[in-house]
Amino acid sequence: MNFIKPKEVQDKLVKGGKILGEVLEKISKMAVHGISTAEIDKEAERLIKEAGGLPAFKGYGGDKYRKGFPGTVCVARNHELVHGVARDKDILKEGDIFSMDIGMQWPRKCGEGENKNGYFTDTALTVAVGKIPEKTQGLMNVTKKALEIGIDKCRAGNKLSDIGEAIQDYVDPKGYGIVRDLIGHGVGFHVHEEPRVPNFYDSSLKRIILKAGMVLALEPMITMGGGDIVTADDDWTIETADKSLCAHFEHTVIITEGDPIVVTRRPLEK
Repeated sequence: MNFIKPKEVQDKLVKGGKILGEVLEKISKMAVHGISTAEIDKEAERLIKEAGGLPAFKGYGGDKYRKGFPGTVCVARNHELVHGVARDKDILKEGDIFSMDIGMQWPRKCGEGENKNGYFTDTALTVAVGKIPEKTQGLMNVTKKALEIGIDKCRAGNKLSDIGEAIQDYVDPKGYGIVRDLIGHGVGFHVHEEPRVPNFYDSSLKRIILKAGMVLALEPMITMGGGDIVTADDDWTIETADKSLCAHFEHTVIITEGDPIVVTRRPLEK
């Protein structure tokens, strides 16, 4: 398959990714004791629309049995991993860790055809609500570092399997669990595209050589326990099966002939 995005599409992704990184930084600062996840979700949608984009996740994943995803942000707390729905009654509390996964289609109008409403970027992070134990901060630090290690492998000429291998080689010795049933992915023309980008070594991906113009969403999902997951009763939220704490970080990355371009970097990200 041809995974390469044309230069004009890459340029749109760079601009849209910058906006999305700014949106995520702004809403991450809202994650304090006493706020509802619905308030954060509403502000995220407002900021995306104000910037000329559309929420990528809202309405996504529907079928004849249920409507699509109802929110702008996929939220998750503590043992929740991804795909949680923001609600007025879901109030953040001191000591929580809170994940926000957000996607945007930008610009809202850019021409005709399949991508007349723009191109997709995707990003996520996990933040602490107030003070958290040192071991919990360690989980977040390792997950964030795992993402950077994966990004460093996003170089033309490397194998796609190098990304997951590097992440696994870093995480496994530290005793954390790697979620295997949820992985990174291609992105740009759609919210989710090929190729699949696991956070562990997959020998079948050795045959795919990374090339300039490929756009990948890397998203390590790491737990303090095992890697098994379950779906909650709301039919959306994915949780760790053993109820262990988990963290999630994600960036959209363009592979070039040189260093990778991380289009969703947040302005104050270290």
